[in-house]
Amino acid sequence: MTLTDRTLINTKLHECHDSVASGNLSEDRTLERVKTCSWWPNRRKDVSEYCQTCDRCQKENKATEKKFELMIQIQEPKSPWEIVHMDWVTALPQGGDRSCNASLVLVDRYSKSQMFLPCHKDDTAMDTAIMIRNKLLFSTAYHPQTDGLAERMIPTLEDIIIRSCAYGLEFIDSDGFTHDFCTLIPDVELAYKLSIHYSTGKTPEMLEEGWNPRHPYETLKKDLVDIHPTARSFEIMLDKARNHANRFSNLNFHNIKGPKKLKGFFAGPFMIKALHGPNAVQLELTGELRNKHPALPVSLINPYNSSDKDLFPLRNNLPL
Repeated sequence: MTLTDRTLINTKLHECHDSVASGNLSEDRTLERVKTCSWWPNRRKDVSEYCQTCDRCQKENKATEKKFELMIQIQEPKSPWEIVHMDWVTALPQGGDRSCNASLVLVDRYSKSQMFLPCHKDDTAMDTAIMIRNKLLFSTAYHPQTDGLAERMIPTLEDIIIRSCAYGLEFIDSDGFTHDFCTLIPDVELAYKLSIHYSTGKTPEMLEEGWNPRHPYETLKKDLVDIHPTARSFEIMLDKARNHANRFSNLNFHNIKGPKKLKGFFAGPFMIKALHGPNAVQLELTGELRNKHPALPVSLINPYNSSDKDLFPLRNNLPL
């Protein structure tokens, strides 16, 4: 069937792409469906533009193409602690004399050594600067290329704490040992500094100081039967931690605001207000995102193709 009326062409495009029975499929599949029932001049061009400017497709299709950001080589240090990566671990159980509920993670880019500084989740940038007595250089969120060492260290720290700390339960064994994360920090730092890093083939302590200190296990006597905390009290602590974790293991299924599985992968469209270097942009956020931080890496940004209202006037007026 040959079509010449623009209204009929728009209706056919809607039926072959936007309707529920058509499934908002790709440009090629939409064109194949159109070919089976109709023809008009510049048919391929119209189908291509119609699919590329589809609002639902642009927001809900997964991004599989190459990212737009440029690869920028990060400055390499020449000595230990010349360049330091930093990030925060939050939502930790309160511990220590100051009731700290977070930890600042510092990782030396040269030796891969680290420091864990107990702090508070609501500490300001000034509090952080005072704590480390240095100049802060911030990177955008969700940008592990810039601060990947610190972000990768966070799961390591959490794993070690989870194995040794009772998930916020204040546990004191018969010998007076407490198991909050603040008391574990020195041992966690020592454990990591004395472990060989795969990228360097040496321990962070060896690269930083030139030698490895003696590990506590080297001083243990062979006939030592018991150490603190006792095996029995440690087993009790693990049982409490396991029971505590089981109670909250399914909590996320009740706290989801709406079915996230069916939400689109992109929001927008938003205007770009400013460029911050080659790999970051500042957006003019609106709606429910207006209170979010507007600076994002370009790897999370996709160009939006606006639909021509004169070419496709019926696009939003026809039922699905």
